[in-house]
Amino acid sequence: MIKVLTIAGSDSCGGAGIQADLKTFSALGTYGMSVITAVTAQNTRGVYNVREMDLEIIRDQINAIFVDIQVDAVKIGMVSSEAIIKTIAESLIMHKAKNIVLDPVMVSKSGCALLQPQARESLLNELLPLAEVVTPNILEAETITGEKILTLPAMEKAAVKINLLGAKNVVVKGGHLEGDATDVLYDGKAFRYFESGRISTLHTHGTGCTFSSAIAAFLAKGFPVGEAVAGAKEYISGAIAHAFPLGQGVGPTHHFYQFFKHSDEKMNGAG
Repeated sequence: MIKVLTIAGSDSCGGAGIQADLKTFSALGTYGMSVITAVTAQNTRGVYNVREMDLEIIRDQINAIFVDIQVDAVKIGMVSSEAIIKTIAESLIMHKAKNIVLDPVMVSKSGCALLQPQARESLLNELLPLAEVVTPNILEAETITGEKILTLPAMEKAAVKINLLGAKNVVVKGGHLEGDATDVLYDGKAFRYFESGRISTLHTHGTGCTFSSAIAAFLAKGFPVGEAVAGAKEYISGAIAHAFPLGQGVGPTHHFYQFFKHSDEKMNGAG
């Protein structure tokens, strides 16, 4: 059994964070494990409160997994403070964690800040160099590089700059730009492009979490980085295409769409 660990925050409505990660791991045929860094009070309309876990329990969760179970890949999501970031980095280095995928979660879709401003440098200095793959969206890439991104060449330039900060492979996601949703992978030598038609849907809650988790699952299975990103792109595109209207706001992607022949009908009107 392939085993994948997520280190991230909990989403109480189940569409993003730890919950999305575990669903993704299961959908892709791997065994999911979790370290919770924070608990959020959120639904499809927004994030209303965030409560960080203390450093001891975060450290102990990581240690409890690694001393007992072989971890084939690690996905890192919401890590809100400098102290939490340092604790995670120290623990992963100690346990010689491999196949680390970093999703640099900074702001929720509803606009809630999920990374404290003073923690930005710590994220770049402590976690970025440990990552086999880092997956910023356009807004996150702009925050990291300090440059506006409006075109594909600008995405390429951002990927190069983030690679120079220490990330081995950088995937800049193009979902926030107009036109087709093109993601750019830069491995320090060459670019590779992953294209898909833009899917007309409001329901995209948890797409970033799901995409990065899928990359981790494919890396854990032994796929090279380029093929892991390709597999994750195909998976998230299908999950978005079958997203459904949960609640009164931005509904989640459908993590198990491939197991439901008539998922759109089943999920129609879910509330």
